[in-house]
Amino acid sequence: MNVSINQPAADAASSLVKPGKVSIGQQPPGGETLVERFAYDNKIVRDFAVASIIWGIIGMLVGVIAATQLFAPAANLGNQYTTFGRIRPLHTNAVIFAFVGNAIFMGVYYSLQRLCKTRMFSDVLSKIHFWGWQLIILSAVATLPLGLTSSKEYAELEWPIDIAITLIWVVFGINMFGTIVKRRERHLYVAIWFYIATFVTVAVLHIVNSMEMPVSFLKSYSMYAGVQDALVQWWYGHNAVAFFLTTPYLGMMYYFLPKMANRPVYSYRLSILHFWALIFLYIWAGPHHLLYSSLPDWAQSLGTVFSIMLIAPSWGGMINGLLTLRGAWDKVREDTLLKFMVVGLTAYGMATLEGPLLSLKNVNAIAHFTDWIVAHVHVGALGWNGFLTFAMLYWLIPRIYRTPLYSKKLLNFHFWIGTLGILFYAIPMYISGFTQGMMWKEFTDASVLKYPTFLETTLQILPMHMMRALGGTLYLLGAILMGYNLFKTMAAGKLVANEEAEAYALPVSYKPTGSETYWHRWLERKPFQFLIASLVVILIGSLIELIPTFMVKSNVPTIASVQPYTALEVQGRDLFIREGCVSCHSQLVRPFRSETERYGEYSKAGEFVYDHPFLWGSKRTGPDLHREGGKYPDSWHYHHMNDPTSMSPGSVMPAYPWLITQQLDISNTSAKLRALNKIGVPYDDLAIAQANEDLTKQATDVSGRLAKEGINVKPDREIVALIAYLQRLGTDIKKMETAQK
Repeated sequence: MNVSINQPAADAASSLVKPGKVSIGQQPPGGETLVERFAYDNKIVRDFAVASIIWGIIGMLVGVIAATQLFAPAANLGNQYTTFGRIRPLHTNAVIFAFVGNAIFMGVYYSLQRLCKTRMFSDVLSKIHFWGWQLIILSAVATLPLGLTSSKEYAELEWPIDIAITLIWVVFGINMFGTIVKRRERHLYVAIWFYIATFVTVAVLHIVNSMEMPVSFLKSYSMYAGVQDALVQWWYGHNAVAFFLTTPYLGMMYYFLPKMANRPVYSYRLSILHFWALIFLYIWAGPHHLLYSSLPDWAQSLGTVFSIMLIAPSWGGMINGLLTLRGAWDKVREDTLLKFMVVGLTAYGMATLEGPLLSLKNVNAIAHFTDWIVAHVHVGALGWNGFLTFAMLYWLIPRIYRTPLYSKKLLNFHFWIGTLGILFYAIPMYISGFTQGMMWKEFTDASVLKYPTFLETTLQILPMHMMRALGGTLYLLGAILMGYNLFKTMAAGKLVANEEAEAYALPVSYKPTGSETYWHRWLERKPFQFLIASLVVILIGSLIELIPTFMVKSNVPTIASVQPYTALEVQGRDLFIREGCVSCHSQLVRPFRSETERYGEYSKAGEFVYDHPFLWGSKRTGPDLHREGGKYPDSWHYHHMNDPTSMSPGSVMPAYPWLITQQLDISNTSAKLRALNKIGVPYDDLAIAQANEDLTKQATDVSGRLAKEGINVKPDREIVALIAYLQRLGTDIKKMETAQK
């Protein structure tokens, strides 16, 4: 069937073709024909499909290993490159940008050609896009385990890779808009609206969030600091979910679901409301990740209000998808692909209802930093993105290879084991999250914390983490079986690399009448005006939230006692970033009695003005560290890093013995201070020039204190720098309190 309400039927077009031999991509001779012949490029679709399958399996495997380490830290095999802190960003980048990213490009390249009734604008650009994207993924695989990271969630890749992402994204955009310009269909179908919004918004998000000051080829510091960095990061992070994991998939849902069900989209007008409301509201919601933080209250409130409003357009999209199946529910019983789509849409609805609920302050107070958030994210990722991707792969591959699917039994088994995997993953994480939130906040009748030791909570939820790993394993098994099924399908058929097609030429002159004069029908004929309109809509919320935070000084009040980190502490902080400690430890004490009793004074905005990047974190697998300075002696940190269980019996934190043996690299200390100075940290020329001298002096002091406690360690070891940084955390405000006394 033809899903576009404005496209002529293919069989009607074919009846007008004149007989005779015609080369693909050329018009028949004579000039009187009404039909043009061309060929769709299926090879690029196949390439992205294969890449999505392979990277999906790899990304999920890394995820299972990471999940296992949360109850069996020895699963890293004592290797510094495979600790949870280093492979967790590898997992997120692999599943988001490699698995889902390649699936997006697969779906867009297949559907765009058919909706525009033309071949992609440039085969060369298609190839550059494909291989460029794979090289970017390989660079992530090479750098993240080495600890080369910016530490900003979903944007961990360093600045040269950020530039490469920008260039390849531009290539994709040129290819997409070039295809739209030479289309043979006047109106842009709803799927294309979502593709356009995805392109422009991701470009804005990536460029703004990736503003960094390079130190060296693979080291940089975020241009923003503290509160401002946090706002920009979660404006990016939340909308990376919105405009990379959601809008392109909604576009593909609007194309592939009607195809699979052989039904038209339920409501054209609902799709209009869904699209514009979604892209306008989504961009505002980022601050709901920072509730009860040092972010100004007005920004937090905006994030909450717009998050609640998001329920309407999100569910509008889900309802439009599910009601497309009206009259076809009998097919759902028989067609496993439709089962994948229905479960995927249901997961989308659940995730987009839960997200706004989590933005309510009373709910967020319990859920934030817990496994509840992990469950929420994975319902969307596994259910929505995963299941829609699986359905598209199963639908596309047999068609472009002109052969039946190798095994329908494996297909059906994949659906059920995938669904079971989601349940085994999500339900234990919900239970774990509720348990964490309640245990952290519970007081006794004597008004003291019932569970004052953080580890008590960690040990309580270990069975849930074991079940989560089982769920992930089941889901991974399903993906592996899918890969086997689809590769056997490919082997049995032959790729139709250039699929012959024909369509009416688009008349030059056009005078709209009737419903064609509707304002949105006009906009559907103007791709660049549509692009500009989408850009304006997403910039409104962005500018209103970001500009005041940067321009109004009262939003980030300064504290006189807060001073820049010393040279040694800068190096220690970079080690903290390298090891991915922020994946498990927050540095943000919220203004709750339960937290101030456990950690100390709540965090102030002015304490983070020299933090490039911010390290507030999004998960507490371990306790908060913002008031860690002076809490324990240096020897405690030494032993804790060498063997966590020696200080905290039952700890699931891995050991870091290499920090004790590896020499600290101080060749770039001055360069680091110089880069930080350029972005506002007040290091003077003398401090920069003698950075290593000051570093060595402080390191010798730390080494001396350790020696007094019976620990002999050279001043030039990495552990010394990390201890110096940990002992500095949260102490500046204590200096102010001491001075006031």
